[in-house]
Amino acid sequence: MPLKLEHRLGVQAPAQIIWESLSDLSTWAEWNPLYPKAEGTIRIGEVLTLELALPGQPVQTIQPRVLDWAPEDHIHWRLTMFRGLVNSVRYLEIEVLNDAACIVSNGEIFSGLLSPLVRTQRRAIRQGFTAMGEAIKARAEARYAAQTS
Repeated sequence: MPLKLEHRLGVQAPAQIIWESLSDLSTWAEWNPLYPKAEGTIRIGEVLTLELALPGQPVQTIQPRVLDWAPEDHIHWRLTMFRGLVNSVRYLEIEVLNDAACIVSNGEIFSGLLSPLVRTQRRAIRQGFTAMGEAIKARAEARYAAQTS
């Protein structure tokens, strides 16, 4: 049975401002505590190189493949681990509420024969998603406030 972990929060900024930070991997080191280093191009089929920094665990390099993306809407990637015994689909999604408010969903769906082992890391994964969500909220809201003042 797949395991889904997710963090959602409201962001008082337009989707365009949120998207600018999510889609520019070269700036992730400036604001993203979960992925302090990110390289690659967000394009279907491309492989990204990301440093994953889960709380309380050593930093590890992962290389997911981009499954889908749409400007100001979402980025989805797949990661295969342990020779396919654990698979995950990671998603970053923006749901527009109005011109200056969105919901950002930041989650992952785990499947595969060994996916139950992920449950042992559930707390660290949730903490990482929360930290990333709060960071994107703070960055987007500050950038929006600077534009409107």
